[in-house]
Amino acid sequence: MLRTARRRLAVGGLAVLGAGALTIGLIGTSASGEIGAQRDAVSGNGNVRASVSEVRARGKRAKRPMLAVSNNWDGTVDLVDPRTFKQLEHINVVPDLQERQAEVLLKPGGPAFYLAIREAIGEGHDQLADDAFASPNGRRIYVSRPSLADVVAISLKTEKIVWQTEVEGYRSDHMAISEDGRELLVSDSTEAKVQVINTRRGKIVDTFPSGDTPHESNYSADGKRIYHASIGTVYTPLDQPEFDTSKGERIFEIVNARTKKVIKTYDMGVELDKAGFPDMSSAVRPMTLSPNERFVYFQVSFFHGFVEFDLKRERVRRVRTLPQSQEAQETPREEYLLDSAHHGIAMNPQGTKLCVAATMSDYAAIVNRRKMRFERINLGDDAKPYWSTPSENGRYCFVSISGRDRVAVISYRTGEKVAQFKVGDHPQRMRTGVVRRAFVR
Repeated sequence: MLRTARRRLAVGGLAVLGAGALTIGLIGTSASGEIGAQRDAVSGNGNVRASVSEVRARGKRAKRPMLAVSNNWDGTVDLVDPRTFKQLEHINVVPDLQERQAEVLLKPGGPAFYLAIREAIGEGHDQLADDAFASPNGRRIYVSRPSLADVVAISLKTEKIVWQTEVEGYRSDHMAISEDGRELLVSDSTEAKVQVINTRRGKIVDTFPSGDTPHESNYSADGKRIYHASIGTVYTPLDQPEFDTSKGERIFEIVNARTKKVIKTYDMGVELDKAGFPDMSSAVRPMTLSPNERFVYFQVSFFHGFVEFDLKRERVRRVRTLPQSQEAQETPREEYLLDSAHHGIAMNPQGTKLCVAATMSDYAAIVNRRKMRFERINLGDDAKPYWSTPSENGRYCFVSISGRDRVAVISYRTGEKVAQFKVGDHPQRMRTGVVRRAFVR
């Protein structure tokens, strides 16, 4: 009963924020499907089928690694070579914007939520490309579009929409994709659940419960578990510890990836309090796991640093505080970007270094996992770094500089910035993947 009441308050609060005049610029639309076919490989004389290993090798050569950068405010995704840092493609992921805006605004409560998402979460901008994952075969890219409350599959060959799927609520957010590419998890921000999309059919086939405002999801390495967290109502002004309960239910949970049943749930605010760290938020933001998945490292709202949690012993092991800039020290909690002191953490494949995005202090840090010593990389005034992800070869950490429309490339080994490249308007989430060589320049 209490959870239902809190959820209604959270959803109602977001809708109330959207009350008022609504002016929307509409853009042209187009959408189409994609048909693909694969034929058996044959040898030179056309009579003998190629071996399975030959076919697999040929398929591997047909793909190349890439980094997908979601540019939230202009509705585009940049595909970038993760080794040369050169742009491969710049894809418009809202070719149907005018049509979808009209559909969203006709939905009961749609205008209020649309405006609330723009003003309270998007800082006055529509949120059009939050997260993007490529299919394992490199033929499609799946994109969540928060303001349009949906997910689309886009052909990387034609750059046209293959399918479009609405979430149940009013805002789609973070995603995760299974290793075989058959399932796509999407957080439904206003429905307190994660929805599971079948990527072949573009249909929601399952769900699992979350707390208020579902956020980040990660599959385990063996694909058997899902690590998920919710963050509560980060868009409200009641940000002091005494008003913590107004943020709603915020949980970290482990889910059976096959049955979608919740196996274990933690309130990390309670766990931190038990470890001697009172008045810390329960809202788990970005997270990363050690290679053996015994430890999870995560950021929480308002905290400048991160937490190490032992999943075997079920307790907080260490808490690492990182420096604040002078500006961050002088900034009241109510002015933090969606309650994020830090928003971005990623571990290198060896499990020896962490890469942290210090959002409110405009820097990134490479942290030695064992000793917790760090190298600080300043990213410039108003950089607002907002996501971290490792390169496919594990050498670099990519950090999105959302305030400057750039991505920084940082060496895990040296803790130095080795490159920086331009992307679209307000880059946030970045994901590594593959694309067919024939589809990019």
